[in-house]
Amino acid sequence: MEDLKEDVQIGHFEEAIQFITRLLGDNSDYNTRRFHIFGRFEAVVMNFSSLIDKTSLNSDILKPLMHLPPHLEAEDVELDQLHEVIQDTVYHGQIMKEDKLEKIVEAILEGQSVIIIKNLDAALLFQNRRVEKRAIDQPATEQVIRGPREGFIEQLEINIGLLRYRLQTTDLCVKDMKLGRVTKSKVAVCYIKGIVNPALVEEVQNRLSSIDIDGIMDAGYLEQLIEDNHFTPFPQVQNTERPDKVVANLLEGRVAIFVDGSPFALIVPTVFNQFYQVTEDYSERFLLVSFIRLARLVALIFSLITPSFYVAVISFNPELIPTKFAVAVAGGRAGVPFPAVIEVLVMEISMEVLREATVRLPQQVGGALSIVGVLVIGQAAVSAGFVSPITVVVIALTTIGSFATPAYNAALALRLLRFPLILLGGMFGLYGVMVGLIVIANHLLSLKSFGVPYISPLVPGNFQAMKDTVIRSPLWWMKKRPSMFHTPNRQRIGEETLSKMNQPHVNTLDPLKVGNEKGDIKHGVSAPNHDDPGSSRTH
Repeated sequence: MEDLKEDVQIGHFEEAIQFITRLLGDNSDYNTRRFHIFGRFEAVVMNFSSLIDKTSLNSDILKPLMHLPPHLEAEDVELDQLHEVIQDTVYHGQIMKEDKLEKIVEAILEGQSVIIIKNLDAALLFQNRRVEKRAIDQPATEQVIRGPREGFIEQLEINIGLLRYRLQTTDLCVKDMKLGRVTKSKVAVCYIKGIVNPALVEEVQNRLSSIDIDGIMDAGYLEQLIEDNHFTPFPQVQNTERPDKVVANLLEGRVAIFVDGSPFALIVPTVFNQFYQVTEDYSERFLLVSFIRLARLVALIFSLITPSFYVAVISFNPELIPTKFAVAVAGGRAGVPFPAVIEVLVMEISMEVLREATVRLPQQVGGALSIVGVLVIGQAAVSAGFVSPITVVVIALTTIGSFATPAYNAALALRLLRFPLILLGGMFGLYGVMVGLIVIANHLLSLKSFGVPYISPLVPGNFQAMKDTVIRSPLWWMKKRPSMFHTPNRQRIGEETLSKMNQPHVNTLDPLKVGNEKGDIKHGVSAPNHDDPGSSRTH
């Protein structure tokens, strides 16, 4: 695009064609076709055949332009009226006029068809892009038992459509921009006007506008470029493939970022408690999902501290182990030649290698490898005296706990932090483990995501938002949006709905009020005649 000259104008018909052909003509899928509009006006259509819908081009654009419509046969169409006549003639919905050569070349590269008409100063752009895409399916990384089965795909327009399908409101705003000097990737910023804080939208747009990079291949590129702290294992931007999850976050006052070509949406700002919550938590009743969420938190703690705690107790504080259990542990470790810290580190590294190998192998082989790795290798290591049975149990609990964390990037951060904690437990015992946990907690307290403290709403404390942290409170308790986002509209549930929920329900099918076979006589109501074919029956 640096070769574009200011002296080449669309009105110079042959020069414009030659210039665009010089830029794009080396590509085998670049097409130009000269024709006459209504048999009179010389024109040329240019596009990339690999990016357009050829059927739409032929039937909806070219065919109507080559034949004068019947209602105009008696009239003399002038050149200055041609654009308006074409608007009424073609069967295509998206038509734009453009007089800048740079924008015309960009439109062809995006997958549009461009028609340049001789002696006219503006070209016509037809949005007939068509790229093969996969079908909308359930996200493989965020599966739920109860909830929608739709997931984002790589096409940005379809992803925005999935949002508008759920948010049929004029307040949903979508702002587009292009990032990447070479790729010119289309990025969309989505938010709900009236709920989101305008300062947050401005900050998101400022961070995106300041990005100067040659290409954006995935939403993960943007995540790394807009986060507050680049030297932390904890993710400060949430990513998801689920439209319902994005909608729920938009309704809380957050902003979603989409990249054309990526099936993941970025959600900002992000706090830590989002990474152990799933959309299914709000589809089931609060008592059940509160128990499941507590189980997830226990699994999260297990995956972080269990190996280091085991190493510290075995190496420095064996008196904390009950006597009978200590005898069993000592018997299992009798033939192991390594100290506990080396034993756990070797097993953890082996498990990480096995997990990475399982992920990268083809699906048909990966499942078999995981079973072989867990059963055969673990059993063989214990039989050979390489590790003790209790160590295998500890590593198994740790691995299962990491799998119970819904967010992959958050689970990855906990997996990374296990190793320094194991080293601290092996060198300093429980004191070292506690120092490591204090350092991690202090680091979490120092993090922010677009100005929002990472440990919110625990620190700083906010009782209203705490109703959806450790447990999930009933929906009617969470009547306001989280205050940490400073939304202009904090009311989530109307007062009329809350007042009706506090009133006793009227049970219209209560047998004491409607009557049944025994109660009908008592209340003076005649029982239905079951022998009458006209009487109602319930089977």
